Amino acid sequence: MQSQNRLFDDFVKVMNGAAGTIAGMTREAQAAVQDRAREWIGGLDLVSREEFEAVKAMAAAAREENEALKARLDALEGRAGKAAAKPAAGKGRSRPAV
Repeated sequence: MQSQNRLFDDFVKVMNGAAGTIAGMTREAQAAVQDRAREWIGGLDLVSREEFEAVKAMAAAAREENEALKARLDALEGRAGKAAAKPAAGKGRSRPAV
């Protein structure tokens, strides 16, 4: 009975060592995959969330400014059209052409 227990104890020690080795290999493999993923993602030239939100806010401000300038231009064109139309309408032929 003693020899069977000793064989079983040795087997348990080997299995514990193997489990520890496998756990260590798993941690190393996981770290290597994470490093590769960071390198790959770093090379993609992606923007951060903060940069994206800043550009989005600037685009919204530019859009509002564009709309304001368009309204101003429409108003100026309206005034210019009215000013050009008044003298043409007010011109009458009081003298005959020679």
